[in-house]
Amino acid sequence: MTKALRELTLGQLLDETVAKYPDNDAVIYVDRDFRLTWRQFGALVDDLAKGLMAMGIEPGEKVAIWATNVPYWVALMFATAKVGAVLLTVNTNYKQNEIKYLLSHSETENLFIIDGYRDTDYVQTIYELVPELKTEQRGFMKSETFPHLKRVLFLGPEKHRGMYSIPEILSLASMVDDEEYKARQDSLSPHDVVNMQYTSGTTGFPKGVMLSHFSILNNGFWIGENQKFTHKDRVCLPVPLFHCFGCVLGVMACVNHGAAMVLLETFDPLQVMASVDAEKCTALYGVPTMFIAVLEHKLFERFDYSSLRTGIMAGSPCPVEVMKKVMDRMNMKDITICYGLTETAPVMTQTRVDDSIRDRTETVGKSMPEIEVCIMDPETRQVVPPNTVGEICCRGYNLMKGYYNNAKATTEAIDAHGWLHSGDLGVMDERGYVTITGRLKDMIIRGGENIYPREIEEFLYSMPGIRDVQVAGVPSRKYGEEVGAFIILKEGANLAPEDVRDFCRGKIAWHKIPKYVAFVQEYPMTASGKIQKYKLRELAAELFPEAMQ
Repeated sequence: MTKALRELTLGQLLDETVAKYPDNDAVIYVDRDFRLTWRQFGALVDDLAKGLMAMGIEPGEKVAIWATNVPYWVALMFATAKVGAVLLTVNTNYKQNEIKYLLSHSETENLFIIDGYRDTDYVQTIYELVPELKTEQRGFMKSETFPHLKRVLFLGPEKHRGMYSIPEILSLASMVDDEEYKARQDSLSPHDVVNMQYTSGTTGFPKGVMLSHFSILNNGFWIGENQKFTHKDRVCLPVPLFHCFGCVLGVMACVNHGAAMVLLETFDPLQVMASVDAEKCTALYGVPTMFIAVLEHKLFERFDYSSLRTGIMAGSPCPVEVMKKVMDRMNMKDITICYGLTETAPVMTQTRVDDSIRDRTETVGKSMPEIEVCIMDPETRQVVPPNTVGEICCRGYNLMKGYYNNAKATTEAIDAHGWLHSGDLGVMDERGYVTITGRLKDMIIRGGENIYPREIEEFLYSMPGIRDVQVAGVPSRKYGEEVGAFIILKEGANLAPEDVRDFCRGKIAWHKIPKYVAFVQEYPMTASGKIQKYKLRELAAELFPEAMQ
């Protein structure tokens, strides 16, 4: 029997966890010796929430956060939830044009930022977009470009002209009494929108996905349950919090079970290994490229992974060989794979720790409790028989409330019967286990023959010298598309395109053998670690113009 879905807000869930495990670790950063117990974390959230209320932030207002995984990130996630605001998570890789689009489209009233990330100075970018910050009185700013924007705030102690700092916001907490604060929380519904994420926009403009307390809270519960989390687990999270992988698979799974969150501000393989070792982490999350970076690190053998048990590999297809190495060399015998979309809050299928090795390496598991998953014919929209390729569709409590200010796109995504169409291709066996075969748009059609990139990638992973491989269509005048393989070699390996083709001959169908092979240093990626296949196709057209002749 499955446990019923819980009708709680994020604030109610946090209060419950604080009451159960007050003295257990909640948030830890190894690199700066920062740690809070659940009691301390709960108190910080309440002070921050009261500060936001004192500033005049109302229920339904958007609070955008443009920041790496800094210590106040998770506190802000729950503080905004407790006052009924909508946390709008912003991709850390955004540049000026993208942040401008997001602030305009989302009609954001409040924006939290940090100094910057990589080669982008966030403070300077915002001053250029909102010059009024430097001249108008704080709290009474009116931006010509962004008429909805009321406040810009800094997610740290530093002071910047026109912005409120975290200490200033916390100092305002005393202006809001407990009755007023409680009344605000009591007015909220678990079905209110609490989180908004702009999809990576691998096609067209990004769309704002609206998610409720109910959807991410329950999804997080089952994600943790499927890894057998308890309050004794310590989960290393090097994945970005602005993405569902961080804030739902990570934070919501931990808070639901009272597990400690061992956070990294940004991904660094050395920091991951040091954090796991120092804090005796029992779980580790990452996209495949993160696990590869750890496994291939020259200092890998110096750290202790014996405390690890489980975790999640997700975000892009998980190579079987990498999964096996993680189970074997990192002691993650119970690692799981999750599959889903931001629009499904996000996980619709997950492998279970007691699944067979085959199911846990070659499938993305079966549907989560209380969620329906089916495979439909993309043309007829009829459910197809088991073991037939079709579009993966999902229905349940976890679906988004819609795309912000985009009813047309919402209707295109969710059909009249409540099924969300993923745009991903897969097969489901008789037991309900799903295997991803590609994206509707990723599928290579060579002379009328459907070719699934995933199948060729899995095969090429077994070739000595190959560290990572992505297969995409190369535009071809003769066949429409040809198979192209983009390969990252292991250190010291030396391969020629012909070696790759020789390895394939006689082992996979001739039409699947890559006609074009390119050796690359890295792949075009979204900030959340998803490989952008459409950019590989664009690169293929540049690298192999002869295909069109």
